Amino acid sequence: MSPRPWHADAWARLQARRERDALPHALLLAGPFGLGKREFMAAFVKGLLCQRPSDGHACGTCRSCQFVAAGTHPDLIALSFGQRKDGVTRSEIVVDQIRELSQRLAMASQFGGWQVVSIDPADAMNAAAANALLKTLEEPTPATLLMLVADEPARLPATIRSRCQRIDFLVPSREASLAWLRAESVTDPVAALDAAGGNPGLARTWAADGALKQRGEVRHDLKALAAGRGDPLEVVKRWQASDAPRYLWFAAQAVTDELRARAAGGDAPLESRLDDESLDAWYMRANRARDALRGPLRADLVLLELIAAWR
Repeated sequence: MSPRPWHADAWARLQARRERDALPHALLLAGPFGLGKREFMAAFVKGLLCQRPSDGHACGTCRSCQFVAAGTHPDLIALSFGQRKDGVTRSEIVVDQIRELSQRLAMASQFGGWQVVSIDPADAMNAAAANALLKTLEEPTPATLLMLVADEPARLPATIRSRCQRIDFLVPSREASLAWLRAESVTDPVAALDAAGGNPGLARTWAADGALKQRGEVRHDLKALAAGRGDPLEVVKRWQASDAPRYLWFAAQAVTDELRARAAGGDAPLESRLDDESLDAWYMRANRARDALRGPLRADLVLLELIAAWR
């Protein structure tokens, strides 16, 4: 994997703070999924814990690096979705996990250096967990760095966001994105980038896993349903069986293209019978449905309600 050029400025600023011994006690890495926040965090953490770093990068051979590579470094704590008592993986980070973290941080570093905590996805903490973390953020222990990763930072309470130094990962320019995709040998980078809404990381992933085909299927389905030919139940079944959130992304994207075509006086790709106001409302509804799939609601019912509103 080639380096992601849009990380360079953030990396340089963070390393400059490290050299001045001015790292904050909490960092929030924020931005859309696919821009490499987690790779950035992993590289920084490895360098921070490394016993012989070079320009902030880990040597990869020291004792600390070996422990990190094995996932057994005693001063590196990774907090994510835990499991319920019945063995099912949770869909949120809960307060007990944060309490256990606080107890762990009360102990001294075993290597005598930094203790580093990653919370990913931080925007999946429930309210009780976020409130518990707030106390840790307000009373940080020495030489402790909390790194929060959030694809949707607005989901985090403002009290959490305000106590973290924030690094925003922004979608790079189209020219920079296409240059990177070509360097990554992505087939048809223009189509992949358009499908991913300009996000080069998503574009690379989607170009490799059949997402462009799914994008075409969504448009075909919506056009058929608008013409009265499609079977809503069959559409729901197929969307649910694959990657429902991604299908909803493509559905909302298709509606945007429909509205743009109408505004330009061109041929509307979906030939929907909905007026512009109703199309805009359906677009919002599709995004709400994608959000609803995060929760406990049945995916088939969420999708069926959305499809029923399309014609």
